[in-house]
Amino acid sequence: MAAFTPKFWKPGTEGPGVSLQQERQTDRDEGATSVVYNPNVSLSIEQQRQKLPVFKLRNHILYLLEKYQTVVIVGETGCGKSTQIPQYLLESGWGAEGHVIAVTQPRRVAAVTVATRVAEERGAVLGHEVGYTIRFDDCSDDTATRIKFMTDGMMIREIMKDPLLKKYSVIMLDEAHERTLNTDIIMGLMRKIQKKREDLRIIVTSATMDAEEMRDFFNTNETKDTSKDTASILTVEGRNFPVDVHYTLDPVPDYLKCTVETIVKIHEDEKEGDVLAFLTGQEEVENVVRMLIDEAKVLNKKKDENRLKMQILPMYGSLPASEQMKVFERTPRFTRKVVIATNIAEASITINGIVYIVDCGFVKLRAYNPKTGINSLMVIPVSQASSDQRAGRAGRVRAGKAYRLYTEEGFDQLPAATVPEMQRTDLAPVVLQLKALGISNILRFNFIAPPPAENMVRGLELLFALGALDKNGNLTSPLGLRMAEFPLNPMFSKMLLMSGDFGCSEEAVIMAAMSQIQNVFVTPTLQKSSSNRTKRKFSAEEGDHVSLVNVFRAFVNFNKNSRWCHENFLNYKGLSRAVEIQHQLRRLLQKCNIPLVSCKGIWSLSIFVMHLRMLTTMHGTDAASDPHFTLE
Repeated sequence: MAAFTPKFWKPGTEGPGVSLQQERQTDRDEGATSVVYNPNVSLSIEQQRQKLPVFKLRNHILYLLEKYQTVVIVGETGCGKSTQIPQYLLESGWGAEGHVIAVTQPRRVAAVTVATRVAEERGAVLGHEVGYTIRFDDCSDDTATRIKFMTDGMMIREIMKDPLLKKYSVIMLDEAHERTLNTDIIMGLMRKIQKKREDLRIIVTSATMDAEEMRDFFNTNETKDTSKDTASILTVEGRNFPVDVHYTLDPVPDYLKCTVETIVKIHEDEKEGDVLAFLTGQEEVENVVRMLIDEAKVLNKKKDENRLKMQILPMYGSLPASEQMKVFERTPRFTRKVVIATNIAEASITINGIVYIVDCGFVKLRAYNPKTGINSLMVIPVSQASSDQRAGRAGRVRAGKAYRLYTEEGFDQLPAATVPEMQRTDLAPVVLQLKALGISNILRFNFIAPPPAENMVRGLELLFALGALDKNGNLTSPLGLRMAEFPLNPMFSKMLLMSGDFGCSEEAVIMAAMSQIQNVFVTPTLQKSSSNRTKRKFSAEEGDHVSLVNVFRAFVNFNKNSRWCHENFLNYKGLSRAVEIQHQLRRLLQKCNIPLVSCKGIWSLSIFVMHLRMLTTMHGTDAASDPHFTLE
């Protein structure tokens, strides 16, 4: 069978097959020999701030905020909206008289890094004038902090403590286009709060989103008189260079193989500039990296002094931090960096020097099946918004090119935006949070994207089975109220609150803490077999949760040693964070008067009884208390 060679067509040219060489040429592109992501790095911080596109619209933003309750700001990546707008607000007096400016981020990493950058720009110590609050980590001061960055989940916690957010003057919802579960909840809550607090201002910022949908959601003006609108839109131009988009002429039979062939073609035919290829998951990334290494060996055998070398690097969430950092390092001379990444590189990180993008056209998303009650990862086509976001990564340094491994007709058939998380997730945590906030009628809550009825019913049923809701749908006391206080999934909350009765609360706390860590084990690219062998040392026949307890206790017994973690392929930062989470969960249990006791390794009895009690409670019976039930 002949090898499939992808052929690309750039819309606007003479047509498929006529001329694939007509590509935009600019003076900047012609003369570009080096790749510099921040050309203003030699300037002072104040000069760098003034170079950002958002600086030109500083007065416009402040004017709109005085006139409207809600301002929707659409700005391309790199325009400076996340770091500069909070500072403009502080400088204009919105943080005076003890008021705080809050900025929410969908991700923990983004909240910390942006807060660090803003503190640096203001010459302040992180945690004083500028601080952050993320789950299990608070780096802020109640009296000194004026700009507080936080995850959207922590903002919901703030609303639980103070439903009207009296100490906040402005709430900025950043990266709203990601439409995470908590972001959608916050938007619904903010709309209710603004009815009680007309002085509260909301800023919704995003790189790509339906701005009119957001404006209409917050706009309380029901008349045709636009002068009475309470929401407005402002667009900030980015500093992206133009990106030529190329499509395949025919559908691709194997996008992994086609990704490799496209990268090799770019490497052989295009001038200097790094390549970023998007795939769906870790396994695909590793396969393509392996295939590209084989291709690079063949290319390196050809004796050509002017030929660039390829440096192939993977990028995915569970990759060890040391290997992740390699993608940000500057490449040696006459070397082209080729980064093979999951959609983590779409919005979470910015890799310097990327000029060429290869987009496979698929993404792996978490989806919830209400019939089985199981979350699963599904590979689905990307949305047009995500595809444009990926292509935009090529225009950060100079004019770039994006190669999409699907036809233009296929792009037109893609959904306009990714399905919001609210419509594809387990709603039990959402219902519990809203009930704890005093919203008794969940069905009448203002969701910007109403969730499916099946998901809502399943969430209510689960909470009722766990004992968090009574038959009227109200929070039970004290169990339901206590479950809402825990920053965990309702199943984990119930497990912790019941663990004292079964004499294994110490182990339950460790299991809950370790389950909050995304990647306990790390697998270096070339050491997969060694990593698997080491992982088996911690395995337990009782299951993965007991294995996690073994890892945690071994980590503590070896004095939380980073070198020991490296030798055993464990995530040192993750385990250190698990220790912190464990301490906080212990304090929450002590607050609830739950005895902290250990089962001392008698796993079979404790786990069996706990699982049985949980299962039977969910089915409306309690077999463990049945006189005919006996343990052999």
